[in-house]
This record gives sequence, structure tokens and C-alpha cells, in this order.
Amino acid sequence: MGAKSLITPILVLSLLPSFGQTSCTRCKAYPGTTSWPTVETWGQLNDTVAGRLMRPVPPGSVCHAEQPFYDEEQCIKVAQQWSVYEFHVQDPISVMWDVYSNNTCLPDPRVPCSGDGYPSYVINATRPEHVKAGVDFARENNIRLIVKSTGHDFLGRSIAPGSLSIWVHHLNKIEHHPNKFVLAGSGKIIPVDAVTVGGGAQMYDIYTATASRNRTIVGGGGKSVGISGYITGGGHSVLAPRYGLAADNVLQMEIVIPNGDIITVNEDQNSDLFWALRGGGGSTFGVITSITLQTHPSPSILSVSWAAITSSEASFALDFVTYLMSQLPYLSDSGFSGYNRVSKNTPSPVNIPGGPENITGIYGNLILQDVHDVNAVESILRPINETIHQRWGLAAFMFQQATQYDSFLDWFEDHYDRGSAGGQGYMGSRLFDKHSLTDDTASLKNALSPILDKHGGFNPFLVIGKGVQEAIPRGGSNAANPALRTSYIHSLFVQAFPPFNPTAEAEIIESFHESLQILKDITPSGGTYLNEAFPYEREWQQAFWGRNYKRLSQIKRAVDPDDVFWCLPCIAYDRWEETSNGRLCRAEHKVREICD
Repeated sequence: MGAKSLITPILVLSLLPSFGQTSCTRCKAYPGTTSWPTVETWGQLNDTVAGRLMRPVPPGSVCHAEQPFYDEEQCIKVAQQWSVYEFHVQDPISVMWDVYSNNTCLPDPRVPCSGDGYPSYVINATRPEHVKAGVDFARENNIRLIVKSTGHDFLGRSIAPGSLSIWVHHLNKIEHHPNKFVLAGSGKIIPVDAVTVGGGAQMYDIYTATASRNRTIVGGGGKSVGISGYITGGGHSVLAPRYGLAADNVLQMEIVIPNGDIITVNEDQNSDLFWALRGGGGSTFGVITSITLQTHPSPSILSVSWAAITSSEASFALDFVTYLMSQLPYLSDSGFSGYNRVSKNTPSPVNIPGGPENITGIYGNLILQDVHDVNAVESILRPINETIHQRWGLAAFMFQQATQYDSFLDWFEDHYDRGSAGGQGYMGSRLFDKHSLTDDTASLKNALSPILDKHGGFNPFLVIGKGVQEAIPRGGSNAANPALRTSYIHSLFVQAFPPFNPTAEAEIIESFHESLQILKDITPSGGTYLNEAFPYEREWQQAFWGRNYKRLSQIKRAVDPDDVFWCLPCIAYDRWEETSNGRLCRAEHKVREICD
């Protein structure tokens, strides 16, 4: 992996003295102020990174006649690609949801365009040393620093105005380790098949590379998901109910920490950071340049498209949905995993002769791993189907169709997330344990009613379950939300709002607070999956990290006392606030605590 500066294998908390005293500068440097580095200083950084420093313009600027790169033909192409994830992945500054660039340069000539919502400079990193140069420059010049891999982020952590961005997209090397992996430092041999991937590697590339050896990893549901952000959030998966979270499968990482050192972390050296990076959140403790994960034999997949629905006019529709939700732990324990949608008053997903046009119910795609008998599907679903007939007769329906795939990659090619980018909205989520789904269905019903009324539906994903509950990560534990270890479903909802409408946005934010409180009331021991969540959670420490937050905060203070890395929502983010123009300044209520 090349030369690196290693920290001796002691607790990360002992690092604090080596970083010197915490700076009390009120705000981060910002373009147009005297604190911003000169052109000559930026030129020196460009020399250090061998000419890989860029000043990209927003891709939507080609649609605006007042912009220097206006191109009417190119505008048509950009507008056509704006909703495609991969378009934003390939751009050094663009991200998948417009709300996080504050709509400052959409591919629409009818609205204003500026670069105010985007980073000022970008390092196109292809080596860890390029990353180190960026971290050193941001620290020494008090510049806001962000990290972008793919921009596939529902919380906007990979974009910020007036910042230096490190683009790790091209740190994407993939290396196999057949049968064993040797830990750096201790030389301990871990007798498993493994793969080391660059910090900017994307899910589809890793799946394809491991499939060539009939292996796979615990990974995400979208092709463009970047491995580093995915792992640092915990990493749920349709394979997690069998093999644990993606974070549970990490063996080792290489990372550039805030003081600029390039270090290796594993269970035997820098173990506090190794613990924190697996679930403690991205853009917080440093920049990951490589990750080594355990691989698993690629399972055959029995894919099941299913739907349990009734007419939206049915008086029992809410009871019907409540019953189906209560059966999700049973389906998980029976081996099913996958993605579901609960909808109210939506067009029917299946063609039923004489059936209702608008339905309420649950539908989606589930999988069984290494099961070849399609009768197994009917056998598992039979008790649910029988109960539906007993309670609601011919007024409710359940359908399923099974398709066999020889490998996980074959299944993924047909079922990867095809959601669109360019969105304007927020996401909220909550983890449900078995008790909240099965023991008090009256409370569950009372909670589902306003959620369906407010949002029209939600997605209860079977991506946790037994494998996560029983996982033993390397080193004994990791920083993933403890609520994941007792949960059965990760349930989320999304709400869009029109751009340039702060009133509508404020209403959505308040609606999310109300909905999340309803869900919290029936899941008192629950939490939230960090990578798919509402960025403005009111009880964010507990929701995202639970009892792990205190330790994570201590590690953050030890390794990054000056907050070289900051994002929202991330560990200790309440120490800083964004001003109206996006400049980052210390939170008023934290100034005395930090500087006295």
C-alpha cells in the first residue's frame, strides 16, 4: 500500500497531546475574506498534488447564458442526465440531491446560477499522498474540508460552499486476498477470503470484481454507492440478515487522519479509530483511502416479487396493513430479506381482473439465499395468506412470483436501485424491533395512520435481522448504532418539495419532526440508520449512535481537536454552525467551552 506513517498501537485517546492546543479562530476561512489563501498559496498546493487541484464549475452552468461555459447543446445533454445517479458520480462537485447545493445552479436557464453552493477547489486524489496534502492544507489554512466519493448521499455531507473538497472517486483499486488476510502491524493471520478496495470504489465495481471468483461482499443496493460512506454509516444490505452489516465484515482500513498522518487501523493497532470508523459516520475522523473486507460465497438467489393488497376504500385497510407489518419479523426469521413498500391509496402494482385500481397494502421484492425449491416460498407465506382469507375473505389478495438466479450479481443486475437523482426533498427513518411490531399492534396501528396520511407510504426494509443481531465484528464490537442489533426492519419515508420555496421546505421539516416523534413513541429502544435519515433529527446523538455517542465524541476530540473535519449530522457537529452564505463558524453557545 506504499509508505505510511503508523501510530503505535495504543488507544487513540492518548493522541491528544501530539496535536497541540485547539485553535480558537471564530470562523473557517471563506472566499472573499482576508483569511482566504492567496492564488499563489493555492498554486503551491497544486504543485504538491502534481497538478491535480481543480476549480470546477457547476455542471448546470452550461445552461446559463451569463456563465462563461454556456453551451446550449451541452445544456440539453446535462438536463437529460440530471436525474441519473452516474452523471453526478462522474462530476467532481455535483451530488445527487439538489437541496444540498441549495439549488444554486440547476440545468434550467429560467432560474439563477452561481457556484455559491459548491466547493471552491477540488483535489482529484489518486494516491493517499494527495489526500494528505489536502488535509494538511485545510488544517494549516483553517479551510472547511469535505470529502466526495460518489455524491450518493441522502444527507448532503459531500458538498459545501467555500470549501476544499477531496474527491476520492479515482481511489478505486481492487485487490483480492484468497483464503487469508494478514493484518498490518501484528502480522495476525485471519483465515478468510478478503478483498481490499480503494476508498472511492463503487458497489457495482466491487460486486463485479468479486463475482469473477464466485464471491461477493455485504454491500448496498445501488450501483453508485461508494464504499467508504456506506461502511462508516454501518452498511445495511439484503445479505446482512445472513452475514451482518458491511461494517461487521471490515478487517482493516487505511486512513488519512486530521494531522495528516497516513495510518492503518485494525483490531490490533489504532483500535479505537478502527472501532469508530465502522459506524461512527463519514467525514468525521479522516479520509479513508482503502478498506479490506471479508468476502462470502456468492449465493444463488430465489427472488420473490410479492404483494398483499386491498382496496383503498376497504374499511379494514389500516388493520390489514398493521397485520402485515406485524408479520415482517416472521418473514425475516424465515430467511427472507429485501425491500418493501407500504402504500395508501396508490395505483395497484399488479393487474387484477376486476380488482381495485387504487390499493392499500404492502408489496416489494424479497429474496431467499441458496434456496432452490420454489415451494419454500409458498410454505413460508402460507400462514399469512390463510390469516388474510380468514379475516378478510375475498376482499384482500396476496400474490407472489418466484424467479431463480444463479448468483448474487445476476440478481443485482435486475434489481439494483433505479431511483432518480436531482431530487428536492428529505428522508426520515426509524428502526423497529420485534416488540414494536408484534406485541402492541394497537399502538402500531395508531402510529401507521398519521404516517400514511402525511407521506402516502413508507418503505419497511428487511435488511437487518438475525445476522446483524448475532454479528461479532473484529475486535468484538464497532460503532454501528446499537439499535441495529435488536431491530428487524429499517423503515424510511421520503417527502419532496418544490425548489426555491422556503415555506414548503419549513413545512416538510416540521412534518418530519412530527412523524419521527410518532415513530419514536412506539420504538423507545429504537434508533435510526445513519446513512438514510433526516439530517435535522432533534435527538440526533441518541437516534444515530445511542450509547456509542459518548465514546465516539471522545475519539473525535482526541484525533481532531480543531475540527478539521465537520459535517451535518456528524459527531460533535453542534460545535459549529453554518451562516446564511454557508460559511462555517463556531456555535455561539460553544465558544466559551472551546476557547476558555
